[in-house]
Amino acid sequence: QVQLVESGGGLVQAGGSLRLSCAASRNIFSINTMGWYRQAPGKQRELVARMTSGGSTFYTDSVKGRFTISRDIAKNTVSLQMNSLKPEDTAVYYCYAVVMGSMYWGQGTQVTVSS
Repeated sequence: QVQLVESGGGLVQAGGSLRLSCAASRNIFSINTMGWYRQAPGKQRELVARMTSGGSTFYTDSVKGRFTISRDIAKNTVSLQMNSLKPEDTAVYYCYAVVMGSMYWGQGTQVTVSS
């Protein structure tokens, strides 16, 4: 089991940057995968980025080159640096973790990008 606490998010103008962080309640090396989903109003939740315990990363096409997922092992934290934000990035962002086949979620944080 793992608890996830998110921070970051907020309101930013198009072209700006935000950083989301997700603190896990256990050593992140014991977590198979951590990452971020997002859900915009009226849309399905979509995977944005993820990182495995081995350090492999994945990004959905729409954020490649703009978003970077990273981890701080000492703090058991995974972060998502979001640059060159666009209005279409507006959504609630959810941190998630996969531990022994079970999925856990953070509480979600709102990201709003104004044009």
